[in-house]
This record gives sequence, C-alpha cells and structure tokens, in this order.
Amino acid sequence: MSTENVAPPPTGTDGGGSPPYRPSPRPSYDRPTAIQRASVTRHIWGDAEAGEVFDLIYASTDKLHVLLFGLAPGAAFRHSRAFPTVFGADEVLHVVSGTMVIANPQTSEVLRVPAGDSAFFRADTWHHVFAHGPEPLRILEFLAPPPAAGTTGAYARTREYLETPSYTDDSVFGQLPGPGSRPRTLTWLRSGDPVYRLEGEALVGVLASTEHLTVTTLSLPSAKAGPVHAHGGDEIVYVTAGTLTVRVWDATSTYVFELAPEDAAYIPAGARHEYRNFGRDAAEAMVGVAPRYLETAGDAAS
Repeated sequence: MSTENVAPPPTGTDGGGSPPYRPSPRPSYDRPTAIQRASVTRHIWGDAEAGEVFDLIYASTDKLHVLLFGLAPGAAFRHSRAFPTVFGADEVLHVVSGTMVIANPQTSEVLRVPAGDSAFFRADTWHHVFAHGPEPLRILEFLAPPPAAGTTGAYARTREYLETPSYTDDSVFGQLPGPGSRPRTLTWLRSGDPVYRLEGEALVGVLASTEHLTVTTLSLPSAKAGPVHAHGGDEIVYVTAGTLTVRVWDATSTYVFELAPEDAAYIPAGARHEYRNFGRDAAEAMVGVAPRYLETAGDAAS
C-alpha cells in the first residue's frame, strides 16, 4: 500500500489509543485538470474501532467528492464515535474489483455487490462495507453534496449515535418470496440495468440521478467521439478501460487530456467538452456530475 502524500501521524489520541478524527483532504481545482493516479492525494480514514480504509481522493470540490477506497480481503469498515458513517449526502459506491457486502446496520439490510455493479443510498443512511471473498476490494465513491457543504464528519456527529449494529433481518422469515414489508434504503445498481442514452457516438448509461448527484457509465468505441456538451455541475470522469481523450474549452484556454485506466479529469460546471477515443480498444469510464447533469441557461462557463 503506497504511503506517498499521506500526512504525518497527528499528536495526541481520542482517549482510546487511536489518532483523533481529522477531516479528509479536499483536493480541488480552479480549471480543467487531468488527475493521474500516481499524483492522487492519499489518506487513511478511520480508527481501530471503525476499521481503517485506504483512500485515493481524486477531487473534493464545492459540488462533488470522488475517491477510490480499498480494503484488504476480509477487512471492513464499520463506525465509531470518532468516525460515524451516516452522512448528509447521496452516494454511489461502484465496485471496481473484488466483491462488496454493504449493510445498513440500522435497518439490517445487506447487499452483496460484485465487481462492475454499484450500490446507491441517500442522505442519513448508515452504512458499513465488507470485503467479501479472497480478493482486495476497490470502490469508486461519488458523494454529493460534498464535505465542503458540511455533509460528512461534522454532520455525522450531529446524528443520533447507533449503539448496536444489526445485520440480520428476521422479518423475512415466512415472507419470501414476496415484496417485503419495509422500504429499502440500499439499492443494488446492476451493470446491465442503467437507463441508456446515445450522446453522439458515446453510449451513456444513467445509473443514478437525484437533485444532488448523477452517476453514469460511458462507453466509446475505437475511433469514435461524443458531442461537444456541458453540464450543470462539476464533473469527474474516471477511466476504467482503454484510453480516453478529453478536450475542454473554458473562457481563455483549450485543454487536452489523455487518460489511461485509473486516471481521471475534472471538468468545471458549464465548461464545454468532448470525449474522443483514438485507441484500438473501446474506452470505458465512470462519470459523476453534481448537482445537475443537464445544462441550463445560467450554467455556461464565463
């Protein structure tokens, strides 16, 4: 596990032998920016009780927070007094590799989500994550409204603390198969079930879209291009396969980024941009936009 860009250990503890809570770093950008994996901000979240998670934080703007986190096989994160896991934001957790078991320890819901699929939940949802099986777990996380809006650590510590997690829903016995009696807070987003749209020659699959956050897949065949377009929110495009070229225009400059797998690009709200694939293989990516995917008249970059 790389330790570059990790802050030195803090002095003092929270009284339980673990370092005290420190907010995660918030890398942000004042212009369109390519974000290579090698230069991404590293961070370790958690403590001995909650579990420790290795984070690569790609961006944390005033609109959108995106990171890649990892757990070793059999590892997990839960929560502690210093690190409660109930935030004031919508989230999509996309499984890049391994198998994720995600639970709401307040409602006893549990999902098993394989690589290529995602889980979605809204604000005020407690969540624990387990790396199930023999492979390391790597999760791409999209969160909005972001920490800059006060939705994460500080918000979580204002919620009623969950003393006793539960992972077993006994109400299902005598009721299956059937629709169930309780509303669900965790949604399994299967890779084959998005709402697809053709944007030029780009195949876009909408996985989740709320008033705060939209997350899509992007597939662009070799030698093809998407249309020039803009969004009503900040965008992070994260490449999962192939090579994606991103061209962005702002008021004064043109930017061209060539992104390999695990690279990303930040595109500010209202900036005109396009995707191109000059490679031999299809380019695949995950895209997060917040707060609005569609551009409105007031969103154009000045």
